[in-house]
Amino acid sequence: MTTEFDIFDLHPELVQAVAERGYITPTPIQSAVIPVMLTGQDVIGQAQTGTGKTAAFALPILHNLNDNHGNVQSLVLTPTRELAMQVADTIYAYGRYRDVNVLAVYGGQSYSRQTRRLKKGVDIVVGTPGRLLDLIRQKVLDLGSVQTVVLDEADEMLSMGFIEDIQAILAEIPNTRQTALFSATLPSGIRRLAKNYMQEPKSVTIQHAQVTVESIEQRYYLVNENEKLAAITRLLEVEEVSSALIFTRTRAGTAKLANELASRGFSAEGLSGDLSQDARTRVLGRFRQEQIKVLVATDVAARGLDIDDISHVFNYDLPYDPEVYIHRIGRTGRAGKTGIAISLLSPADWGRLRKIEALTKQKLTQAELPTVESIQGHRDQQLVEQVLVWLQRDRCRREKELVVELVQAGHDPLEIAAVALKLARVEEKQRPIEPIADVQLRNSKKSSHSTFKDKHRKSRKKIKGSHEKGMVRFTFSRGKMHGIRPKDVVSKIAFHADIPGHVIGKIDIQNQRTLVDVPERFVDQMLSKSARLRIRKHTVNLVRV
Repeated sequence: MTTEFDIFDLHPELVQAVAERGYITPTPIQSAVIPVMLTGQDVIGQAQTGTGKTAAFALPILHNLNDNHGNVQSLVLTPTRELAMQVADTIYAYGRYRDVNVLAVYGGQSYSRQTRRLKKGVDIVVGTPGRLLDLIRQKVLDLGSVQTVVLDEADEMLSMGFIEDIQAILAEIPNTRQTALFSATLPSGIRRLAKNYMQEPKSVTIQHAQVTVESIEQRYYLVNENEKLAAITRLLEVEEVSSALIFTRTRAGTAKLANELASRGFSAEGLSGDLSQDARTRVLGRFRQEQIKVLVATDVAARGLDIDDISHVFNYDLPYDPEVYIHRIGRTGRAGKTGIAISLLSPADWGRLRKIEALTKQKLTQAELPTVESIQGHRDQQLVEQVLVWLQRDRCRREKELVVELVQAGHDPLEIAAVALKLARVEEKQRPIEPIADVQLRNSKKSSHSTFKDKHRKSRKKIKGSHEKGMVRFTFSRGKMHGIRPKDVVSKIAFHADIPGHVIGKIDIQNQRTLVDVPERFVDQMLSKSARLRIRKHTVNLVRV
């Protein structure tokens, strides 16, 4: 197989292994780092997860290994057990045709197993600082022959308090070693580490534009800090989530939010540093197998999580560092797919938002939270869709017999159906639609931003004049005097015109008519179904304004 990795003059076995994994073209970080590391020079790579940095250091390490050496030749330090296992597996896969011995060491695993492997001989060790230092002090791990050391996710190891352990480990490695440091960010602590332990390193930075891909839709919602739970439950109701990561600032916040969501009927679990390795593995396994849809995590706990099918990333708490924001949202919109990144902003977060926009050179879109009416309409739509599916399947023989018995007992078939639907949506009681108050921004912000309340008032006045950009206005021939309610409009449009309820715009119910905005792309669907619309037993004439 022809591959562009040939340009690096790597061992043919490595090129073959890369090709078999489906990689043809090197990523920017690989193109920049591999040639440097092959020469033995120190390198600092600033790049995010998902850019291919593991291969960027793994392939040169494998290429430069001495055959039948017997001692540890390369050492990779990682902040978490999950990442240690992942990196070790990746290196082993690339070195499968070179008979390479790779060992992952981390806390929570038996010392005896790791000790036996080390005594038999290991070429490459990948591990967390704490366990590595333990093995060194036990005289089990000898780093005197290490030629290359890699510090992966260095900023996270710094934030987790591993800096002294790292320094102690580096002191055990010959000064003639090659050192490679990879980090999503380069805070002052990392710069000092590089200055003290690296020799004229080559710096490689992958521009953020290469990480924040255009396939990620970025938007934010302005909410009061104490109403974030209410806000995110509304969003989870209407967003088409296949799998989602929700980031919180603290471990305690992770557990609390995961429990709150689970108690409301959402399929959610928390991922934090408090979990044992076995528990962490089980949670991640359920998430990968789509047994749970929502994973709540801190930045540290999510390190090393490499899943391509995440549809949504939620910033429940906006990070202090804008580069961390980029790192978070880079977990969606991967493998050629589109993704959605949603942030909940409290009034105190405006400064952080501006820094994120300045760094990404992109404006985040402000959106309004789903209303009670739109959520109720969405629920109605889902219920009707489920009923239609079962009507098509025609697998309700026993249930039909029960209905016949009830009818024969004198009950109205329509009432029976209504009661059955009522029972079918009992679980909705787990998901109360909690009220959300208008957000008042600080006085200092009012010059550049209207309050949420003012904006809402303006938008409501706007319905009587011109419609929103990208929307088309329709008028219905029924209004307040006919008992029309917003949820009636949403549910009927969503069902009959096959339009997602959450995309329907402003609804203005007047005395004898109702005005509603619909995205332009759904105009034909609206017009084609207009003859079938009935709201609350009234036939409705639908006209495009």
